[in-house]
Amino acid sequence: MFLVSDWKDYEIIDLGHGEKLERWGDIILRRPEPQVIWPASDELLWKKAHAHFQRKDSSKGSWQYFQSLPEEWNISYKDLVFHVKPMGLKHTGLFPEQAVNWSWMIEKIRSRKEPVKVLNLFAYTGGATVAAAYAGAEEVCHVDASKGMISWAKENIQLSGLEHRKVRFIVDDVVKFVQREIRRGRKYDGIIMDPPSFGRGPNGEIWKIENELYGLVELCSQVLSPNPLFFLINSYTTALAPAVLHNILTITLNKQYSGKTVADGVGLPVTGTGQVLPCGASGRWESIE
Repeated sequence: MFLVSDWKDYEIIDLGHGEKLERWGDIILRRPEPQVIWPASDELLWKKAHAHFQRKDSSKGSWQYFQSLPEEWNISYKDLVFHVKPMGLKHTGLFPEQAVNWSWMIEKIRSRKEPVKVLNLFAYTGGATVAAAYAGAEEVCHVDASKGMISWAKENIQLSGLEHRKVRFIVDDVVKFVQREIRRGRKYDGIIMDPPSFGRGPNGEIWKIENELYGLVELCSQVLSPNPLFFLINSYTTALAPAVLHNILTITLNKQYSGKTVADGVGLPVTGTGQVLPCGASGRWESIE
């Protein structure tokens, strides 16, 4: 399992009864986690929560605050700094388990002597964008369909002191953007994608990752440079085992490039219990340098 073990501003304090108790900087949040089907290790710990997201059904819920909290605050992962805040549908604007991929990506980019161009698709608030810019990528192209997420990603770049780096922020549908990049002849050395499990396009098109992922990866392979560095897929869809990501990357990329693929679950350790919270899966293709 790809396991994050070096966070200082984030930790999972405990798990139990379909929820997780987390520390984000100095603030403790209690959020739903449906995979947790066992009891808490210490019920007293849960009384420390500053806020609790209570789900009403699969699509609705609200935050209950036990004391006044800032509207948003910052947390750091090594030299990277991010805004976080309680949002609807339980989210905070950051997926801390992805730090294990940020570190991998930083190492890959820094290991190459030639300039590296990175494409980040479904890029959200830009955790991977910040990491790639920090690693010294010549250019990072950040694509997301939400203007609000793009604005948030720009703030994260500034918080990390990376506003001098070349980052293109694009508000667009990912598939349409990649199709245009193919026509333009633009190429990238690294591609990152974090596609949703389900979604709808601007004209009501239905996206289901099980139906669309292979075609998307095949499409994106057409904007890879002649000597690509890496291709990273993240998935939070429980129906997609890591082996599925491994197979897709191997089939689409090894036909043209010499590289290796590794795929595994992504997890976060729980303080003091030895438990690990599964947080989806990642598939990594990388060149053989």
